[in-house]
Amino acid sequence: MKAVILAGGLGTRISEETHLRPKPMVEIGGKPILWHIMKIYSAHGINDFVICCGYKGYIIKEYFLNYMSHVSDLTIDLARNETTYSNRRAEPWRITLVDTGEATMTGGRLRRVAGHVRDEAAFCFTYGDGVADIDITASIAFHKAHGKAATITAVKPAGRYGALETTGDQVMGFAEKPRGDGGMINGGFFVLNPSVISEIADDATTWEAAPLETLAAKGELMAYAHDGFWQPMDTMREKQQLEEMWATGRAPWRTW
Repeated sequence: MKAVILAGGLGTRISEETHLRPKPMVEIGGKPILWHIMKIYSAHGINDFVICCGYKGYIIKEYFLNYMSHVSDLTIDLARNETTYSNRRAEPWRITLVDTGEATMTGGRLRRVAGHVRDEAAFCFTYGDGVADIDITASIAFHKAHGKAATITAVKPAGRYGALETTGDQVMGFAEKPRGDGGMINGGFFVLNPSVISEIADDATTWEAAPLETLAAKGELMAYAHDGFWQPMDTMREKQQLEEMWATGRAPWRTW
């Protein structure tokens, strides 16, 4: 099975980082968040990736072209123009990097890589800026069992502010990062049949609008409920939170 990852957006809300590189290349613990997402899938045996590039996509291409150099020890013989790699730690990944345009919307990007997944019974699809301790294997099994065209992972986001725990007017304590209003939202980590791409009209189509709404109206969209950790990286505050989790060994998404 293949995993398609959106990696072409501008990431304007984290512009402190993205004026230099695409958002999926913003690092957590010295590795791009894109690498973390791919490791989540790889832990469940999915090692064939299609990356939808756009804004500064050449940075993503150069990273993977030089991946062996990033993760291995090198001996460089300048006179012979030879490089010897040792202590190799390369991943078992096959990566297809596709330029899907700088201005293309999320649905349009998926439409542009249709040729890479048309022969799949189903494929995974997610955003290049969020991590979770989701059981990918279970979500795929859920998708196969219900027989519909699309599965969306439903999550409950954490509240932004700490909540007071009170008894009457007395504050008894604080609840750190409580869940929001209890409503489920789109957490990415989709499992899709290739037929869903026919719902995407053109480059200007947003995946989260007409395609998903149409699939829901047709009764072809099912929700896989994920009650565990889920965190997007939309702001510097969220990046710093993820960095702290990784640095202290408390990164729930590190399931590998």
